Amino acid sequence: MIDISAIDERGLEDILSEPTEATRRVVATLNGDIVVLGAGGKMGPTLAMMLKKASGGKNIYAVSRFSDKAVKTRLEVAGIKTIEADLLDESSYSKLPKVENVFYLVGMKFGVMDNQPLTWALNSFVPGMVARHYKNARIVVFSTGNVYPLVDINSGGVSEETAGAPVGEYAQSCLGRERMFQYFSQLYDTPVTIVRLNYANEPRYGIIVDLTLKILNDEPIDLTMGAVNLIWQRDANDYIIQAHSCAKSPPAVLNVTGPDTVPIRQLAEQIGKKLGKEPKFVSRESQTALLSNASYCFSLFGHPKTTLEEMVSLIVKWVGTGKKVLNKPTKYDIRDGKF
Repeated sequence: MIDISAIDERGLEDILSEPTEATRRVVATLNGDIVVLGAGGKMGPTLAMMLKKASGGKNIYAVSRFSDKAVKTRLEVAGIKTIEADLLDESSYSKLPKVENVFYLVGMKFGVMDNQPLTWALNSFVPGMVARHYKNARIVVFSTGNVYPLVDINSGGVSEETAGAPVGEYAQSCLGRERMFQYFSQLYDTPVTIVRLNYANEPRYGIIVDLTLKILNDEPIDLTMGAVNLIWQRDANDYIIQAHSCAKSPPAVLNVTGPDTVPIRQLAEQIGKKLGKEPKFVSRESQTALLSNASYCFSLFGHPKTTLEEMVSLIVKWVGTGKKVLNKPTKYDIRDGKF
């Protein structure tokens, strides 16, 4: 078990970006250099760092507006070439590197209800520009399980064959993102994998962080969204990189999450025991929840390396000792799509 109390943020990112041998093998097969678009967000930095560690000398480019300059600095220290660019600005595309491999992590979720036009522009318009610009590359597109409908809590989650039924403008715009990449993939024969993720967790953000903070602050936990899927961010990064090997035209679709349907009540009680505090609950569990089934992913790449117990222990210790969190709640409990 990692001694989380002995590391700082840079040490944490080093842990989250350590590739498996399988990931190293996938990256070794790639022809040419790699760009991560939207590299300044929650997952982008550690994904770019993992690619760098596995690259064997390939150039790794990280593109973002980099509102947090500390992230840019940490990427550069890791040997990654950073490029500041606003992908809504068509003139910025001349700055982008000519590469054969693209990881697309651009998107907007938080503040959707405050600026719906910007949400659609970032989640549906930018993908079209990127897909056209990198029509000769191989692309992994970061999407979300929010494009799926809510399903019975005992169903085991939806597979990749389930038709999209997004609730709310965020989820609708994310389906728009997928449609743009699907369109240009078919137009130009661009190999693409669309990764639908829910929910990545690490000590600075995620559902476990959300629940830990609520328990520490004696805030009630709403049980209406009664269950979730969880995956450790390092495992998610591994799957996202390995998904590059699945890319095809028309695009492949891959659910990425953990193997378990995790009840929120049970998860909160597990966290509470480690904190020595009793969680407070409100409402009752609904019969439906946002749940994905990642069996196809596991059949290709194996099960996640990190267990739920390990995730909870590491995250609760980090948050409980007052280390830095990102203050970006997942809003996993929103059922009407109004993020």
